[in-house]
Amino acid sequence: MLDNENRLYIAHSDHPLYIEPKMANRHGLIAGATGTGKTVSLQVLAESFSDLGVPCFMADMKGDLSGVYKEGTLTKFIEKRQNEFGVTFDFQPYPVQFFDVYGEQGVPMRVTIKNFGVLLFSRIMSLTDTQEGVLAAVFRICEDRNMPLDDLKDLRAALNYIGQNAKEFQTEYGNISSISVGAIQRNLLALEEQGGDLFFGLPEFKIEDFFVTERMHDTKKGMLNILAADKLYHNPRLYSAFLMWLLTSIYNELPEVGDLDKPKFIFFFDEAHLLFDDASKALLTQIEKIVRLIRSKGVGVYFITQNPMDIPENVLGQLGNKIQHALRAFTPKDQKAVKAVAQSFRTNESFDTEKALLELETGEALISFLDEKGAPNVVERAKMLCPQGQIGPITEEERKKAIKESGLEKSYRETEDRRSAYEILIDDAKKQEEQKSKEIAAKEEESKRKQKEKEDEKAQKSSKKRNKAIWKWIVTNILKPLGKALVKNITKKR
Repeated sequence: MLDNENRLYIAHSDHPLYIEPKMANRHGLIAGATGTGKTVSLQVLAESFSDLGVPCFMADMKGDLSGVYKEGTLTKFIEKRQNEFGVTFDFQPYPVQFFDVYGEQGVPMRVTIKNFGVLLFSRIMSLTDTQEGVLAAVFRICEDRNMPLDDLKDLRAALNYIGQNAKEFQTEYGNISSISVGAIQRNLLALEEQGGDLFFGLPEFKIEDFFVTERMHDTKKGMLNILAADKLYHNPRLYSAFLMWLLTSIYNELPEVGDLDKPKFIFFFDEAHLLFDDASKALLTQIEKIVRLIRSKGVGVYFITQNPMDIPENVLGQLGNKIQHALRAFTPKDQKAVKAVAQSFRTNESFDTEKALLELETGEALISFLDEKGAPNVVERAKMLCPQGQIGPITEEERKKAIKESGLEKSYRETEDRRSAYEILIDDAKKQEEQKSKEIAAKEEESKRKQKEKEDEKAQKSSKKRNKAIWKWIVTNILKPLGKALVKNITKKR
């Protein structure tokens, strides 16, 4: 919801609390224990950004966010909030594009193996450093030999070929252990069983398809791009790596724009702790770099998690706009976390921040947004505004209708299978087999020729021997007696 100055009206204490549009790309945080209202707060933010004409991306863990597709309805609770805040909510639907890496609850999203990259691929398969090094070598060999890695069968074929010819590549690319190749192959089989063959391939999703606005009710609204993640979430590493790929792609493809009056795009990263759990040092460095630099490209990243302490300090320190719902403190560790969270806010003398964190009701939060100069405001205890779209999921029929209406359905539904590493290696194997067959045939032909030569030579020798024997017989039995007779006759005549 926007105010008259186009500020994002998000919550209300004894006065409205706003996010300044030009500070929205300074990133943010929505945190709180399960059941405290994080999803609704996310929906309020996303709808407000859409009202501002800013497209967003968000992952939908339970289907609840799909409700933005329909306009909300007035309930007694919402009516009470209206009266309390002195506002009238304008219930309305929002433009939505539904996505699903499995293609079941939205437009399919695919990425090629090559563009997903070694770092994220290693993460989803929990590879060791040695195995990651082998995978990096395989990627490099395929790139050097113009063998595109599009899908899992490409990578499997490349691993098989390179593993069998490891000595050929050892000098240039280092040692390629057959044990590591075998381990990677086993992980690929497991990944395929989890549906990896569905979202690695072509056509690859184009990030530009997120950056859409749509005119509704005479205003230009930002597209809300919603990824169905209820199934994907069952593979936490795959979920977090896939979202990280999206964020990295956005960072790589957008130009620098500096400070804008409002962001170009907002990326909501739900269940953010999954991204950081057991993350390698290289991945953490990459995350920190992207979060630090992507705001200069007009993109704001908002992490959603249960506890802010789940996020590394170097990343947490870059999140300027904070919505903190209630925390639970059942253990000494929990109590320590509550204290740390309370200390991260700029103190408000009117209440005890640490105590408030444990007392907040559902839909209530501690709020601290950046002011016009980029400094954090004093923390406020406030109640969140209500969404303008429907709270809760839409029906399956409504989702199918929305998917059918999407202009992206035709672009991404059918898979493509161009000539890539698998086909190239198959063709090379066929050529080698044909060449081998030709060589075998040539050898057989040469062998036959030599055999024939031997036989001919033997026949010639046999013929000569036979002719010699015949001539010997003729000389012995005919010519010699004949000669003797002639000589005898001549001698008699004399």
